[in-house]
Amino acid sequence: MTQLAHVLSSLASGTVTVHDLTAPLSVNTPTLVLPEPFSNLIDFSIEEVSAYDEPGPFWKHHNIHTGEHIGTHIDAPIHWISGRDGKDVSQIDPQRLVGPAVVLDFSAETAESPDYLITVDDLKAWQAQHGEFPPNSWLLFRTGWDQYGEDSAAFLNTDEQGSHTPGFTAECAQYIAQELVISGVGVETVGIDAGNAALLDPPFPMHNFLLGHDKYGITSLKNLDKLPVFGALLVVAPLPIVGGTGAPARVLALS
Repeated sequence: MTQLAHVLSSLASGTVTVHDLTAPLSVNTPTLVLPEPFSNLIDFSIEEVSAYDEPGPFWKHHNIHTGEHIGTHIDAPIHWISGRDGKDVSQIDPQRLVGPAVVLDFSAETAESPDYLITVDDLKAWQAQHGEFPPNSWLLFRTGWDQYGEDSAAFLNTDEQGSHTPGFTAECAQYIAQELVISGVGVETVGIDAGNAALLDPPFPMHNFLLGHDKYGITSLKNLDKLPVFGALLVVAPLPIVGGTGAPARVLALS
């Protein structure tokens, strides 16, 4: 039996489970809010065109209106100035969208401080304990933040000092982008950078380093607690928008 046939057989028998890591996309989906003078994307909305009535007697369909980076979505290299000469979302190699998932749990650290920044030492200590990251893998960072996914205020966690959500130090972002042979990073928060990453040097280092080195980011993930540390297969399926800097994505994991 080939490896693919074994996977198909396991799916049919139920010994392999498909986990949906995607947050439902609706008018209530929490979205990033940039301060003035920066412009924000439109939130997701849905508009009924017909519903088994005169405009469409046998069907129901809608128009949807959304920014590229709303809800669970992928960031393509051209999203950031460091990747401006890189790929749009339609050009991402499909081989990079399917790969091993590695789940790193930092929920204890973020429970103590929502501003926790993952360091290079954190990743090296994790690898010393659990093993090296497989080539072409996706590093999925569990912080417990998906528990706030239906509460926009708690999810963005903003006060007069800014947004307090976990992320990565600038050194860690550079290490991930330049030293690791991976496809990308997934997080449970609204963006791949920490809430106050504008204060780091460079600002928004995950965007700067990751997208500048042809690696990708996916955000607003959920159900990471259902995955093993190693052994799951990740499938990222964004809309292939020509010229798109990102796109809503359905993200599935097989384990």
